[in-house]
Amino acid sequence: MLTKQRLLDGIFRRTTWFFTVVVLVLLVALIISLIMGSMPALKVFGPGFITSSDWNPVAERFGALVPIVGTVITSIIALAIGIPVSFGIALFLTELSPLWLRRPLGTAIELLAGIPSIIYGMWGLFVFAPFFAATAQPWLQETLGNLPGIGLLFEGAFMGIGMLTAGIILAIMVIPFIAAVMRDVFEIVPSMLKESAYAFGATTWEVLWNIVLPYTKSGVIGGIMLGLGRALGETMAVTFVIGNAHQLHASLFMPGNSIASVLANEFTEADGELYTSALIALGLILFVITFVVLACSKLMLMQLKKREGVTA
Repeated sequence: MLTKQRLLDGIFRRTTWFFTVVVLVLLVALIISLIMGSMPALKVFGPGFITSSDWNPVAERFGALVPIVGTVITSIIALAIGIPVSFGIALFLTELSPLWLRRPLGTAIELLAGIPSIIYGMWGLFVFAPFFAATAQPWLQETLGNLPGIGLLFEGAFMGIGMLTAGIILAIMVIPFIAAVMRDVFEIVPSMLKESAYAFGATTWEVLWNIVLPYTKSGVIGGIMLGLGRALGETMAVTFVIGNAHQLHASLFMPGNSIASVLANEFTEADGELYTSALIALGLILFVITFVVLACSKLMLMQLKKREGVTA
């Protein structure tokens, strides 16, 4: 009997190791394929590929600056809106919501995560963009547009589509992911900790800020990174509403581009080795951006753990 258990345990360990190695091999193969595919463009343009805003397939002049800026800006807008809203949703579901409302409301939020991205894009283009152009954009220009410095972000015509619209649509898409993770990690906090704080007269906000968040910070940061990953790589929804223009503008009202939208729009039409290689290089840059963001989040978690040890 003991020999059989050892045999099964050995098979289980080897199987898990096999799947781990398969994942690592696939990751390495993906990186190698991206590097090899992007080499023709990187050899021709060099480091200037990242800093150039040119994108002219006819003249075979390519630069990644516009898509990179568009990807970063829309993701920042999405997180700036999505994190506070998700935090509020998770707080309400775990601390303030009546018991009869928690399950249906939580289920509704999770269902939003299952809506295909193309549906968000169509809704953003045909419903949200006209409404945004008629109401929110004029108000933003009349209020924030008059402020020195910040006013540059809200100049231009009211077209509805653009960088700001793409960021808001992304925020709506990432909120269900971040809120669901925050709610789940908030619920694992032992009730005794929260009840003890309430017994000492702490408010709901004080309990959440001083008890719940320190206890669940790893899970909260993981949920935020999950939402950021969705925002960085989102394709169809952004393609519908960002405007797909290879131009740099200070105004968030103006159309732009992202790496994912460029790949979606132009990969099937790429003619020639250099054009295709430039698009693959954009994919490599997106991979690097994602890797850097995840690495920074991991380092931040490690620093937080070190501080806990010093405090203790």
